[in-house]
Amino acid sequence: MAKETRRFIPPGLTYIADNITLKDNILGLPREAKSRWATGLNLPQHKSTVFFAGCGYQYSSMLEPLVSLVKAADRLVLNPDLPVALAGIPKKLGVDVAGIYSKVMARDGVGDSRVLRDAVSVLQELGQDFGYLGDDEPCCGAPMYYTGLQKEFAENAGATFKKLKAAGVRKIIGIVPSCIHALKNVFPKFIDGYDIEVAHFSEVAAANIKGGQFKLPRRVKVAYHDPCQLGRYMGLIDQPRQVLNSIGNVELVEPEWTAGEWSTCCGGGGGFEVVFPEMAGTLAKGRINELAATGADIITTQCPGCLMQLKEGLKNLKGSNIEVLDIASLLAKAMPE
Repeated sequence: MAKETRRFIPPGLTYIADNITLKDNILGLPREAKSRWATGLNLPQHKSTVFFAGCGYQYSSMLEPLVSLVKAADRLVLNPDLPVALAGIPKKLGVDVAGIYSKVMARDGVGDSRVLRDAVSVLQELGQDFGYLGDDEPCCGAPMYYTGLQKEFAENAGATFKKLKAAGVRKIIGIVPSCIHALKNVFPKFIDGYDIEVAHFSEVAAANIKGGQFKLPRRVKVAYHDPCQLGRYMGLIDQPRQVLNSIGNVELVEPEWTAGEWSTCCGGGGGFEVVFPEMAGTLAKGRINELAATGADIITTQCPGCLMQLKEGLKNLKGSNIEVLDIASLLAKAMPE
């Protein structure tokens, strides 16, 4: 990464970019760490259609420690003219990233990436036939694009496309909005002849779900939060609501003004929560208040960043019994036994 570029990008974000370049994931963890969530699922590795897990959910248990690390890194005074190795930031801060990850994974072998296992179960229930690249799944590099590192993103996109084609991938079903937006809408801008079909989990679910197929054991009110990438960037507004309305015992409740395209941002995404943590916290509190005012028992969304922000905002509602879930997990709770 050029020195001049470093001058204008917060150190914590360049730390993430360097992790993608060097380790093929946002945390800089060993390659074999990414697929542990899929232990025991026996997903075939060689399929023309693959489930793309993405860093956000594969390392969901590590998101909060990562954000804390990056915030701390941004407070360091780094001279961009010096050959500073950003990979050394955790050591400089006294943070053992690999150690934290090991402790998290030791809890149940899959960490908190339950959303991915739920998504796989739901897709299988919906009759989808797909594989998973496991440790060979490449990082889409989206954070580099959103940070403004166009050259680095282009190089990563080209390498990712070659890996996918070499694996025989023709279609991707993914669950992380930033990954899917990058793979579907941004990659074609940088890669001539890009021909991989890309769909988000909510699109596949909406197209294949049947009325009465999923039902919760009791009546609940559910409020849906539109992730910015999914709603504003990709226009996937009706599909998740169609899915929610198809679940038995679910009453969909919405804020009067701030839903769909006009949904209030939770304050996460694109590194905003890292560069402007106070503002991100304020937005999270505001969004939770809007959603809680609907009388919802469950707040659901479809983004690891949104889940983290909404759960953080929920901490300010003392005595609240509201649960925050990804739609995949809500569907998994409603699956037929």
